[in-house]
Amino acid sequence: MIRGPQKYKQAMARAAWGSVTPPLTIFSPRSGLYTEPVRTQKIHFSVAAMLDGGQRRYDPSLEVLGGGLDSYLPAFKTLNRPYDAFPVVGWNRHVETISASFFRSVPGVRLRRECLRTKDDGAVALDWVSGDDRQLGADSPVLILLPGLTGGSEDSYVRHMLVRARSNGMRVVVFNSRGCADSPVTTAQFYSASFTEDLRQVVAHVANRYPNANLYAVGWSLGANILVRYLGQESHACPLSGAVSLCNPFNLVIADEDFRKGFNIVYDITLANALRRIFKKHTLLFEDIGGEFNIPLAANAKSVREFDDGLTRVSFGFKSVDDYYSNSSSSDSIKHVCTPLLCIQVIFLYRLSYDMNNLNI
Repeated sequence: MIRGPQKYKQAMARAAWGSVTPPLTIFSPRSGLYTEPVRTQKIHFSVAAMLDGGQRRYDPSLEVLGGGLDSYLPAFKTLNRPYDAFPVVGWNRHVETISASFFRSVPGVRLRRECLRTKDDGAVALDWVSGDDRQLGADSPVLILLPGLTGGSEDSYVRHMLVRARSNGMRVVVFNSRGCADSPVTTAQFYSASFTEDLRQVVAHVANRYPNANLYAVGWSLGANILVRYLGQESHACPLSGAVSLCNPFNLVIADEDFRKGFNIVYDITLANALRRIFKKHTLLFEDIGGEFNIPLAANAKSVREFDDGLTRVSFGFKSVDDYYSNSSSSDSIKHVCTPLLCIQVIFLYRLSYDMNNLNI
């Protein structure tokens, strides 16, 4: 395990990156990196020092234990290469994020939708690649994709991962949470960072359909938080053969604080707008609902926090929105994960995308 002082645990929620495998391996950034604009090259040299000439020369802020480092990091060959930011848009993380949202292509893929009824009479939508049953064997590995908050199978980042995995012979299914990507909503409950039961049923359903296949999962952002919580809860009994967590907030309390600072407010407003749009399609389900629900607050939420306070935390039985965030963070679950898990934060997504494509899983 690679650990730093207590403040590095907070850094994980902001800009850390990592790899978690049995034995558990976590990488924490050097002091101060997460408070500055992301500069990948700084961390690149820190990593290169670990790999240079096969000798272990770690940054003094890191504590190193376990064997996951030697097992997996050597596969990421591009970590030893100089980092050259993509021209114009790559110099700033916000410019890069916004540019991708407007200009990144959306691969055309024919999908076949399957609606799965959950135990509480809810429903989720599973989008499979059309024609895979004819083209792939019954033992082909299956990849379950968990998009981020309000995301679904129509999003460009999901489609690109789907296409890349499909080109490597994997059967891919996108797990659209309740209300996302026009997934049906049949009860007065959406989904949350704490709720893993829908994912548990999806994994069981896929495993039952393809009993001879290895199952894997990739989650982004809130989807990654849900995935890691599920892995921790299942622990040794988890049916997945491996998983990847991308841009996981890990600690939702810290993520909530950061969401309300600086330029991050733009993302907060954007996600709140997306949540309101999903909610307004299903307002009839919440008419005359009693209890602590604050439907006007959720319907007019200007931030994710307001939406969670008015609706999400009440739906899932939390006393307050802070109680919801405190008890829904995957940072509390990761120590129980026994499935091979790779955690990658945003600063390394582009660099590691090529290496991940060449891992033998």
